[in-house]
Amino acid sequence: MSFLKRIDYAALNSRQKENYNFHKVAARLADYGFNSIRLSDDWQGADFIAGHIDGNTFFKVQLKARFTIDKKYLGRGIHIAFLADDACYLYPHDEIVEAVLALGVMNADAALWRDVGTRHWKKPPRWAQTLLAQYKV
Repeated sequence: MSFLKRIDYAALNSRQKENYNFHKVAARLADYGFNSIRLSDDWQGADFIAGHIDGNTFFKVQLKARFTIDKKYLGRGIHIAFLADDACYLYPHDEIVEAVLALGVMNADAALWRDVGTRHWKKPPRWAQTLLAQYKV
């Protein structure tokens, strides 16, 4: 379409980037029978709810700009969604935390995890790519 012009993601402000990422992730989930409903506030830690057409499967999803684990999401039934290059990932937060600790790439005493309670990687490291492969949407 010649009258439409692609935007430069880097030129967007943070709220615009979040909207952009939501729609990109929601479009991917739609291919798998999910309807995504954006929430106006972080309800129980979720930015949006993804409900499957089966009427039984629902995900509370926190949208992130990168691969992230955070203690504030532990025990809340949160899935994390993020985009990396052309890939979209949706993973169960608590399971990934357990897997990261089990891999030994980070331990419970790692300074950032212990003191700040969060870890994130701009691009998933090689070990994370292997771990996340099963959660690629």
